[in-house]
Amino acid sequence: MVTFQVQTTRKVELIDITAKVAEVVAKENVKSGLCCVYIPHTTAAVTINENADPTVPKDILMGLSHLKLESLHFAHVEGNSPAHIKSSVIGCSIIIIVENNCLQLGTWQGIFFCEFDGPRTRKVMVQCIGT
Repeated sequence: MVTFQVQTTRKVELIDITAKVAEVVAKENVKSGLCCVYIPHTTAAVTINENADPTVPKDILMGLSHLKLESLHFAHVEGNSPAHIKSSVIGCSIIIIVENNCLQLGTWQGIFFCEFDGPRTRKVMVQCIGT
């Protein structure tokens, strides 16, 4: 398993981590197998989506903001329940097929770290299995 850090700079943001994950796959020399990306935080997430157009991550964040979670009165006293909910909706892990030492992402796909309670220093864990 390889762990790397992501430094977020805003309260809410999506950061493309595709190159870092691909680096791990290359270093682990996985010819054929699976790569699991896991986020060990309750107010952050990971997703695969379009990384060709930089407006897509902005649109995802705008869409999530229209849920109006910040306007609700939650029992959790830390005040970050909207971040916990967004993390649960998006998810804390993804699995990508690896073939010939390469992530098998679609033409327009990238891997995004999703920050919902920043800015913070966050961890990303990557585990590759295969031959």
